[in-house]
Amino acid sequence: MIFITRKHHFCASHRLYNPAFSDEKNEATFGPCNNPNGHGHNYDLEVTLSGEVCEETGMVFDLKELKKLTTQEILKKVDHKNLNIDVDFLEGIIPTAENLAIKFWEVLEPKISKGRLYEIKLYESERNYVVYRGGVCEPTT
Repeated sequence: MIFITRKHHFCASHRLYNPAFSDEKNEATFGPCNNPNGHGHNYDLEVTLSGEVCEETGMVFDLKELKKLTTQEILKKVDHKNLNIDVDFLEGIIPTAENLAIKFWEVLEPKISKGRLYEIKLYESERNYVVYRGGVCEPTT
């Protein structure tokens, strides 16, 4: 088994807010990330696939194709967007890094034709990141 990773970058804004919470509870839970006007991040996204090396190509998956797929399915939809209101596949979720990683997985996983999606790693900052490897977790609202 071998693992390949493609790293991407995008910028986006969001507000962490649960409409079921009072303003006070939202402030206590999310702090400055609850700013009514939102705030932004310079995200790094790493998409890792696993599989066996194809004898004919020497690759698990063509990294040019992975770049194209991730750009088309994720980056064009989230880059320089407000994640709360501009991105259809994020509708109805609190756009935490955890929930973003889950949704990115859900978008990409069915489209991987060779190997399999192994991991989504999303850096919200150089110090804060999440890792998602699939599973039964559902995004929280």
